Formats: sequence, C-alpha cells, structure tokens
Amino acid sequence: MRTYLVGGAVRDKWLERPVVDRDHVVVGARPEEMLALGYKPVGKDFPVFLHPHSREEYALARTERKTGHGYHGFAFHADPDVTLEEDLARRDLTINAIAEDEQGHLVDPYGGVRDLEQRLLRHVSPAFVEDPVRLLRVARFAARFAPLGFTVAEETMSLLQQMVRDGEIDHLVPERVWTETRKALGEAQPSAFLRVLRESGALRVLFPEVDALYGIPQRAEFHPEIDTGVHLEMTLDAAARLAPGNDLVGFCTFTHDLGKALTPASELPRHHGHEHRGVPPLRALTTRLKVPTEYADLAELVCREHLNAHRALELKPATILKLLTSLDALRRPERLQTFLAACMADKRGRLGHEQDEYPQADWLRSAREAAASITSAPFIAQGLQGPAVGAAIEKARVQAIAEMKLCNI
Repeated sequence: MRTYLVGGAVRDKWLERPVVDRDHVVVGARPEEMLALGYKPVGKDFPVFLHPHSREEYALARTERKTGHGYHGFAFHADPDVTLEEDLARRDLTINAIAEDEQGHLVDPYGGVRDLEQRLLRHVSPAFVEDPVRLLRVARFAARFAPLGFTVAEETMSLLQQMVRDGEIDHLVPERVWTETRKALGEAQPSAFLRVLRESGALRVLFPEVDALYGIPQRAEFHPEIDTGVHLEMTLDAAARLAPGNDLVGFCTFTHDLGKALTPASELPRHHGHEHRGVPPLRALTTRLKVPTEYADLAELVCREHLNAHRALELKPATILKLLTSLDALRRPERLQTFLAACMADKRGRLGHEQDEYPQADWLRSAREAAASITSAPFIAQGLQGPAVGAAIEKARVQAIAEMKLCNI
C-alpha cells in the first residue's frame, strides 16, 4: 500500500500558493484494509476515506468509464491493481495530474510540471470531453490563474469547442453550473472565466443573457471601452480587487447590466431605463440556475438601483431613505456594503477609470448611520401608537439625512 499527495495541493505547492485542501491517492489497497487502519469511509460512488487523525481525504486509486451523458454518466473501478498513472490519467488538467510520494518526489506522467512552467491549462487525455463540468472547471481555473499568466492550450480550447458542438454541455445540471460559476466569480480575475466560456461557445448556451451584451455599444464619453461585454469583464475584475473572494459581490456585478442587451437599436448607444429592463432577464437567469435567494435578491437590487447609487449625492433625503430601506440596510448593514462594492466596481470598470474615487459610498454609509440612529423609543414615550410611530420614525430619518447632508455641503 502506497499513498501519494495529489491534485491541487501538489500544484499549489509548486506555485508557492497557499495549500487549502490536501487530497491523497492510495495505491495497492482494499477498502477492508483502510477500515482496519482506522480510516472512516465517506465515498458513495467510489471508496474515499478520512484519515483517523488529520481528517484529510484518502481515495483508492481508480479508473472510470463513460456510460452516459453528463457528469453522472460514469462507472468507476477501484482495485489494488489500478496504478497511480491510471488514476492520474482520469483527471482533467495536467497541472492537476501530478502526485508527490511520501519522500517528496514528484510523479508527473503527463507533463504537468512542464505546463506549470509554461503557464498552460492543458487536458490530460481525449477522455476530457466526457465530463461537461470540466469545461466550467477550465474556465474557473483560468479566472484563478490568469494573474499568473496562465492561458488555455489551443488543443484544449478545441476540445471545449467540440463539447459545445456535440451538445455535451446541454447535460449540465443547473446546480453544477451555479456552483462552478459562483466559485469563478470569487477568483482573482473573473473576466478570464467569461472569455473562456465565450471563446468555447459555452457562454451563449449557459448564459445567453450575458453573451448578448457583447457587441452592444455604449456612449464613449462615459464608457471609453464602448463594448458592453468588455465593460462587464472590466467591472468583474474591479469587483475582485475591491472585494477579494466575495462571490456575492461578483454575482451582483455579473448581472448588473443585463438590460443593456435589450436597449432598442434606435436608442443606442444610450441605455435609458436599462436598470429596469435588466430585471426580467436577471430573474430568468436566477430561476434557471436555481440561484440562492440571497444572491438573486441582492443582484436584483443592484441591477435596479445602481444608477441611484451613482447619483446618490444629488438624490433627495427621502429617496436616499427609500434606497436604504429597499436594501434593508438599516437592519443589515452588510447588504449596503455588498451593494456599494458592486456599484463602485461598475464605476471603475471603465477604460481609464480603474482608480476613480467613489464618494457616493461614504455618503450612503453616513446616511445609513444617520437614519439608523432614529429609534421608536422617543415617539412611544410621546404617546404615539401603531402606524403613527412608523410615520414619525420615517419623517425623523428623512430629517436626519437632510441635516447630515447640510453639514457636509
């Protein structure tokens, strides 16, 4: 029985990145032997065990055979005769198919180290096309490693395009599309995720609402990058810089401008009303992918209200309070923070404006503090009851915002 560290842990160690998960492959063992050594079984489809002390995952070496469509359509074979090389051959990318033995020596049968050196995301074998999730994983890895200079190998991109042509990605279930997308939107350069999906043809299949943004012009005086799809890519990367790892901010940014694809051609390059036009396609997307309510609700608020955030310094106090109330920001200030990060990313996601100041954020935070300082206690003490208390609170909050604004003029 021999154990090897495999996958992302070996890759990230080589890249001198933090190692988050340590997964192992066990060669030459049977499930009974693992149980006898105190390992706890967790795998349903194939034998995976947790180490009795470290709780790290140890999987028996296995091979897989395609039996149907989608990522569930596989039969697995785990046996003591399965070699390490056979186990590594079933993995998606060469940089994820490197193993390290207990002495620290690398086992690299598919050139993963070479591709790490050349900064390439390359598939291990033609069997790559059998699992449609791999297309999304490649796009997600592109978003993670683009800052290090990684690109998708030409032959791998050809396979991604083939998977789209063959309809293999049509068998992706919504939950897996959402899971991979959410992870990608929390990576360092989410624009690379979009570019891989678009070049492969998958974007128009999985996210037609987003794909439709490419080629849509905007007014050059406000958007020097002109193309709305390019603006979205820049906005996503700005969000990643403003809120590293925050996929909720990423998703709100991802969907904030969907309405621009629906602007009548006669009105281009202006997009009056796009914040309202964007709500139906956003709801269609979140329904189709079964996006969690927290993400769907806040994304809709960003879509509908991001222009009000940009105009915050000119809005009336009553309108400011209405905005804060719609966000439930008085009770949940973290929602305002997410909203502002997405709006700031929108403002900075423009060519030549990447470092623009955004005073609207501080103003809205201060307005929220002023409004939240008003409570019901003094009005109840005055003898007010029922709806009268609510009306008095609202009036006082508007006044508090107005006074704060006067103090800051």
